[in-house]
Amino acid sequence: MTYPPTESVPQPYLRAIADDARERTLELVNGLSADQLIGPLLPIVNPTLWEIGHIAFFHERFVVRELDGREVWPGAERLYDSAWVGHDERWDLPLPDLDGTLTYLEQVREVLQARVPGEGLAKEADSYHHRLTTFHEDMHAEALTYTRQTLAYPAPDFRLAREAPPRPEPEPGPKEDISVPGCEHVLGSDESVGFRFDNERQPHTVAVPGFRIAPRPVTNADFAEFVVDGGYLRPELWSEEGWQWRRERALVAPAYWLKGPDGAWQIRRFDRVIPLPEQEPACHVSWYEADAYCRWAGRRLPTEAEWEVAASRVPDGAGGLRPGKRLQPWGDDPPDAERSNLDGRWLGPVPVTALAAGDSPVGCRQMIGNVWEWTDSIFGPFPGFQADVYKEYSEPWFPQGRRVLRGGAWTTRSRMIHTGHRNFFTPNRQDIYAGFRTCAL
Repeated sequence: MTYPPTESVPQPYLRAIADDARERTLELVNGLSADQLIGPLLPIVNPTLWEIGHIAFFHERFVVRELDGREVWPGAERLYDSAWVGHDERWDLPLPDLDGTLTYLEQVREVLQARVPGEGLAKEADSYHHRLTTFHEDMHAEALTYTRQTLAYPAPDFRLAREAPPRPEPEPGPKEDISVPGCEHVLGSDESVGFRFDNERQPHTVAVPGFRIAPRPVTNADFAEFVVDGGYLRPELWSEEGWQWRRERALVAPAYWLKGPDGAWQIRRFDRVIPLPEQEPACHVSWYEADAYCRWAGRRLPTEAEWEVAASRVPDGAGGLRPGKRLQPWGDDPPDAERSNLDGRWLGPVPVTALAAGDSPVGCRQMIGNVWEWTDSIFGPFPGFQADVYKEYSEPWFPQGRRVLRGGAWTTRSRMIHTGHRNFFTPNRQDIYAGFRTCAL
């Protein structure tokens, strides 16, 4: 096949990110009992034991089998190929126990390490396939994190999570809308992005009229006003689908919100209940809930093009925007702890006034990290789309009404996220680490 143009990647880098991803996977398995490794059958999670075997199989499928034409575990697809093994079947499979699953994981890893011995630049196919499978493992690490949240398991013990969280900037912090001028914008990732998923291609120009966007995400305190005002009980604030979804679940507040003995809101974080952190971004809210909040507030969600313009474009000093866009809001340097909340560094969101060093050029804070942000855009192909070697990643979901999310969350790995990265989920999902910011009507 023809691979998307990528930068030359040193083999030591491929080994390092693979080792780091594997450490995170093992941290997420550590401490779970045999029962917890299976867990209840729910539509929004997988059995953790199955999921780590699937991670190993994905590496085997797209590196060992695709590039070398050999197998580590013949027949592993009958257990772990997500394209063929139905979701509900995964609880009834004859899975190996944890030791057997970890053995398979390690056997595949040894093959991968032998393919990139650690000297010189990787070949084009090696560079692409090894990063694809590492980023896939990163995505499953994020999924395993919200599985632990969904099932009220203890918080994972990440080696990286040893630092004190950042201090919020002095209040009041950014609150007023930012006016962003209209522009022609190239939506999609070009060759300057080291690795591009297929749904980011091809770059194409879109006209984006001027808009006004909130400089920060909606906070828990903001969302609590909607809840107290009966927002969950007023059908006129909800789309028809959203209201039906809310009624079926009898929701009166976001997932994991609880009323304390004194009537104050609390929130469950993993297996602990804490007072609701008012200045953190609202999280674990579905697109339906974000949409209803916007109707209540007389606001709207940004489109993904508007979101990307606010995150990546630089004012020209004359009322317009310079051509081109930034890989990160602050420039092309990779994310760090001064600019973004990523990599599970603080095991949860931080206040929306923190991390001012990561502000975008127009003045939006936390466009990268902390919480994924829902947009109003339905997930679909860009013009000229061609499915990647991993054909099941994007194309099957285009007609399904999924919504685009942007920006990454505190669980997202910094090596993967940038202003052009597109995530996509169905509008009913509350388990993901998603919040939102709003635009003026």
